[in-house]
Formats: sequence, C-alpha cells, structure tokens
Amino acid sequence: MTLTKGVFVDSPNVVNRSLPQTLNRLPELAQNLWWSWTLEARQLFEIIDPTLWFLTHHNPVKLLSDVTPDRFTRLAEDPSFLRQYSAVFRLFDEYLANKKSWVGTHHADLSKSAIAYFSAEFGLHASVPIYSGGLGILAGDHCKEASDIGLPLVGIGFMYPQGYFRQRITPEGWQEAAYAPFNREESPVHLALTPSGEPCRFAVEMGNRRVTATVWKVLVGRISLFLIDTDVPENSPEDRALSARLYGGDQEMRLCQEILLGIGGVRMLRSLNISPSIWHANEGHSAFLTLERVREFVQKGSSHAEACELVRQSTVFTTHTPVPAGHDVFPHHLMDRYFAGYWEQLGLSRDEFLRLGETPESRGHGFNMTALVMRLSAHVNGVSREHGRVSREMWQHFWPGLSTDQVPIRSVTNGIHAPTWISPELHHLYSKSLSPTWTHTCDDPAMWQRVMDVPDHELWAVRQTMKRKLMGFIRERARVGWMHGHLQAARSWTPRR
Repeated sequence: MTLTKGVFVDSPNVVNRSLPQTLNRLPELAQNLWWSWTLEARQLFEIIDPTLWFLTHHNPVKLLSDVTPDRFTRLAEDPSFLRQYSAVFRLFDEYLANKKSWVGTHHADLSKSAIAYFSAEFGLHASVPIYSGGLGILAGDHCKEASDIGLPLVGIGFMYPQGYFRQRITPEGWQEAAYAPFNREESPVHLALTPSGEPCRFAVEMGNRRVTATVWKVLVGRISLFLIDTDVPENSPEDRALSARLYGGDQEMRLCQEILLGIGGVRMLRSLNISPSIWHANEGHSAFLTLERVREFVQKGSSHAEACELVRQSTVFTTHTPVPAGHDVFPHHLMDRYFAGYWEQLGLSRDEFLRLGETPESRGHGFNMTALVMRLSAHVNGVSREHGRVSREMWQHFWPGLSTDQVPIRSVTNGIHAPTWISPELHHLYSKSLSPTWTHTCDDPAMWQRVMDVPDHELWAVRQTMKRKLMGFIRERARVGWMHGHLQAARSWTPRR
C-alpha cells in the first residue's frame, strides 16, 4: 500500500483532498484498526472534530473525508495537536516494528509461519459491520490479541456488503430487520493484492457452475484479515448475493457460503502465497477447509488416510454451540448437488464421503459440519470449562472406548481484549494506579493484584461517571426514538433520578 499526499492509492476509501504535509499520515492511521484499541489514537481523531467524530460513530475514514480543508490547515499550525500527532505516530511505528512482542521474545519459532483463522464473522469495530454477536466479537478480540503479542495470525472471513441487520421492535412487539449497505469507501477496507501486485481473485465450483470471488483486506495492527466477496460482474445475480449478508438466506445458500469460506478460503490463501502451519476453524461454518486440504494432498499423491492424518495434525477446532440444534446439518441431496465429482478428488466413494459428516442423529439423511471438522482436527476445544464438559458428553460417541472425562475435547475460557473494552475513565485510573503501560502487561496476574491498592473513592468516582454516561446514552436514544417516531408513550420509560 502506498501513500500519495495523504491518500491510499490502492484503496476505495480515499480522502477527497490533499492533507497538509505535516498531517499526511492520518489516512495511514485511519486504515489500520490499531487506533480502535489505542486511546491516544482515538483522542487524536476526536480532537480533529469532536462533533463529526460523534456523528460518524467514531469512524476515522469517514471523519477524514468530511472534515473541511480549513480545519486541517488550522490543525497543521496547532503546536498542541502536532505534539499529540507525533506522539501517536511514535507509538504506532514502535508497535508495527514488532521488536518487543511476546511471541518474538518467548517463541521466536512461531513467528516464522502463519496461523490461518477461519470465522464466519469478525467483530472488530462498528465501521466494519461483519459480525452479529459473541462469535464475531471473540474472533475480533483474537485478531487484536494476536497482533499485540506478535502471533502471525491471518484471518479469513466474508465481506458482507449488506452487513448484519439492525433490530427494531415494533409497537406490537415484533422484530423488524433493517439492512444498511456497507459502504467500503467509508471503512478501513481495501483490495487484497497477490505477490505480483494483482487483485486477489479465486474461483470455486458449485455444482454445475463456477463462482468467482475477489478479496478485500483489513489491517488489524500487525495482522491482516482477508474478506471474501462474490459481488463481481462475472457472477450471476444469485451468486453475487452469496456473500451479501451474514447468516442470510435458506439452507442451500448457507451451504454455498460455507463452501466459499472453507474451500474458497484455502484457495484464497494459495493465491496470496500464504502457507499456514496451523489451520483454526472457529465454529463449524468453515469445516470444508479440511476437505480442500485433504484434496490437495491426495492430488499430490498421498492416500486418503495419509492426507487425513496430515490435515488432522495441523488443524484446531473451536466449538461454541452446546446444543445439537445449533450445529449445521445439510441434507444429502444438497451434498450430492454440490459435491458430486469432488469426493472422487478426495479418493472416496459417495458413501465414504457422507460418513465424514455422520452422527447417530444425522445418519442416513444429514451431513453434520461439526462432525466433519472434529474427525479432521487433532485439537478440539470448547469456550469455557462447563462448555467443555457439555461438549464431551455431546460427542462421546466419537470415542466409544473412552469415558466422558477422557474424551479429548479441552476448554479454553473466552477472554476479552482488555484495551478494547476498558473505558477511557478506567484506562486513566489504571494508568495512574497500576502502570502507565498497563496495556502491555494486562496478561500478568501480579499487575491485577495491585487493583486492591486503588483507593476506593477513586474507583467509585469512575463508576459513578460511567453510570452517568450510560444514563445519558439511554436518554439520548429515547429522544431520538421519539423524534423519528420509533417510540410510543406505552413503550417509554423514564428512569428515576
């Protein structure tokens, strides 16, 4: 990616004017989501225009597009702003240099190869609306934490031009879903390029048709997230809509999406010349990545059994769903439609292929995605201790000779990326009471023991401030709802003072 007078020339999101030379790196900062979990960077953008910062929902790409040239000229002559600008870019450059990362210091061998992280959604920031809930927020936090510790993770997901719906409750109590188009020109998204400098594209066969996809890229600190998009001219209208919405459409569209994510994601990485040493499937949506990797090994001369073992030893699977109804199961007639001709490339017959996704509940009529990825993963984990226990009970039939406690499904309790979720008020308190660089050592239990030394009245004052902010937010939401006719008297509520 290159900069010309403050503009990203290979990106659709372009600042409409040249910036003063002293501020020409602002678009570079706006294009990397590092700013979203770095308080100093967020404050820098807010200073540019506090009102616009609020109205753009803290989206610096749109902010820089909307600010007037006169405002930039004044900022370029403001010594206070220039000092903060210099301080933020010093932090930014030191961060990207990656000289003091945890991985580089403690596990330098891990920095030599990529880890592919497949997920149907990534919750990074509101300016990139490609998530719906907990699964995406976890994936987004994984990306940020991987960046912080220097883990060479590569994310693979979908572009979702129509994002995920916004929920509105009607006066009768019904949910209404409203989809707002995802404007890439106002988001930190740009085309992914191959090593030869060409836009990355790949194709996947789906039944009797061929679907082409282009790839977009989001910078998340030190790591990259690649997003698949089928909205390209050579596809039919139906295929252009395959990646339009998160969790949209019927079961057949869902199967096509998961083929794109799993099989297409592997082909995308090959086009980008990225060769991961570890492949992580975040939930069963991307389970087909295991089939494509088996196919690659078989086509190179391995037997099916040898290929499965090679794939198994480098695959990790995280399951999130503790109830059978939450796992994708596709009927055999759809599998026949989309995989006839593919199973031969795996060295399998139709029946052998279908058994890869078989469970006692789905036997003979359904292909279970979780069953597929569990069979081809050496490491499986739930997302809490209790969820690990429930998952061992759910999937014990895979290991009939073992007791429930011996089933090899571990648990890794979900955490959060602390710098993202800690409020500015608490950030300032921790910086004063724990350490000015507490975000660099927030994984150290010893540091958090010092929270007990924070004076009670200071912690309480921060809590009260945050409560006032919350109540102010609720009142503003109610006011806007009244103004736009979304609220009626019977649904209003005024909190007691």
